[in-house]
Amino acid sequence: MTHYVGILDGADDVWGVRIPDLPGCHGGGANPEEAIADATSAVREWVEARLAKSASLPKARRLADLLRADEIDSSAGESAVMIPVLIDSGRPVRANLSLDAGLLAAIDAEASRRGLTRSAFIASAAREKIEGHR
Repeated sequence: MTHYVGILDGADDVWGVRIPDLPGCHGGGANPEEAIADATSAVREWVEARLAKSASLPKARRLADLLRADEIDSSAGESAVMIPVLIDSGRPVRANLSLDAGLLAAIDAEASRRGLTRSAFIASAAREKIEGHR
């Protein structure tokens, strides 16, 4: 899985994450966690739009490369965060999972409450976990 380095900065209730390798891609929020979650969504949308045009993606630079290029100003409170890129292929595949019966019943109940299938609920939960959403 590809990760892009995001640069987190902010204070109090204004936080932002910019993705230097993806021009114009950024996220924001009232705290660092919200800003990172928003940036993760923004990266997914940026990449999906690029792929829809059959355009190649910019190479994800390593953190060390960004530090050498002075793109992160730690003296100003900036820090690096890793933003995963999780893009659906649009091709579902069957997977055989073994889960505790009680957990499966809870999954089915929550999926039903949300109007989702079991598969959609599990996929959504996995995506949130991989992307670091709480």
